Order: sequence, then C-alpha cells, then structure tokens
Amino acid sequence: MPEHTQAREKRITENLGLVHACASRFRGRGVEYDDLFQAGCIGLVKAADRFEPARGFAFSTYAVPVILGEIRALFRQGGSIRIGRTTRDRARAASACAAQLTERLGRKPTVSELAQALQLSAAETAVLIRAADPVLSLTEAETMREAAVPQEAPETALTDRIALEQAIASLNQRDRQLILLRYRQGLTQTAAAQRLGMTQVQVSRREKQILLRLRRQLED
Repeated sequence: MPEHTQAREKRITENLGLVHACASRFRGRGVEYDDLFQAGCIGLVKAADRFEPARGFAFSTYAVPVILGEIRALFRQGGSIRIGRTTRDRARAASACAAQLTERLGRKPTVSELAQALQLSAAETAVLIRAADPVLSLTEAETMREAAVPQEAPETALTDRIALEQAIASLNQRDRQLILLRYRQGLTQTAAAQRLGMTQVQVSRREKQILLRLRRQLED
C-alpha cells in the first residue's frame, strides 16, 4: 500500500472519535444518532482525502469543520443522506460480504471485521453499512459497543474548542479584539474599554450581543 494511502487510512481510523464527538453535539434534534454518525464519517473521509499536511495544520483542526459541515447538511436535507451511485454499488458489495461473514461466523460481523474483509477503514465501512440499510444496521448492540466512545471523550473538548475558535474568527476585528481582551487576557470591562476607546457601558452592551451571537452560532 502506498505511503500516502497508509497515512490516509491511519487518519481515518485514528480520528473516529472526532466523528462521535461531533455527532454527540447534535443528539436530540430529531435525527437518529446513526445518521449523524454516518454523515460525520462522510465528512471524515472527505477531510482525509483533501488534507494537505504541508499547510502546517493539524488534521483534527482541518477535519472537525468538514465533519460538522456534513452533519449540518444532513439537517438541511431534512435528515436524509444523499447516497451516490458509486457508494450504493459499494454498499451492495458490502452487504454481500457481510452476508458471507454472517454465514461463516454464525453471527453478524462487527464493523472491524467487515472493514478488514473489505480492506477499508472503519469509517468508510460505517458509511457503506448505513448506505446498505436495512440489510445491515450500525445499531446492532455488538457493533455499537465496539464503536462507542465515551461522550466526555477528549475529542469532545477538542471539537468544542475548534468550533469556538472558528466562531470567534468570524467576528469583525473590533468585536474579536473585545472578546480576546476580556476572555483571553482577562481584562475587566473598564480596562478593555480603555484599550478600545469605548466606555465600560458600551463594552458591557457589546459583549452581551457578541456572546449571544456566538452562542447561537455554536448551537446552530
């Protein structure tokens, strides 16, 4: 296997926790967790395909926005995931392989077992599993036990931090400076007001508006 392909597979396999962390942020919003996870896996695979190490970014920093983008797109599509013809064809092949493994093992295969048989990553296999429903189901107890990641996993804090950094970066320069002075440097409203040429009251009012915008953006 070429070195770049091995690196891609490693990124996908080692960052499934990011998908779980991102998907967990959208629980209880009317879309099944399995669908959230599948959409996130699609984002992870896309991120692995497009990632350019030479740019100097950590893969997780690049991947999280792509994963979240795929999950948000799922809501815009009314909870349905668009499956391309190529993916459908591969899903049928995965179903056939799963049927063979089920007959041989006497039980349904886990994600890892099916991924190994297909010579794919666990994330790509999860995408095919969901695309092949109802022939296969990612919600099988054994599969979920294998794939589950604690909800308070380190990836959760990472995805939240990356999302917050992106939200702050979307602010105009003055608003961003206000937030950085208040919450990075820990200045009081009075001290921040002096730096910005504003009154303490103006800082207080603007800060509330900015925090409300960031909260809405993060909850979207």
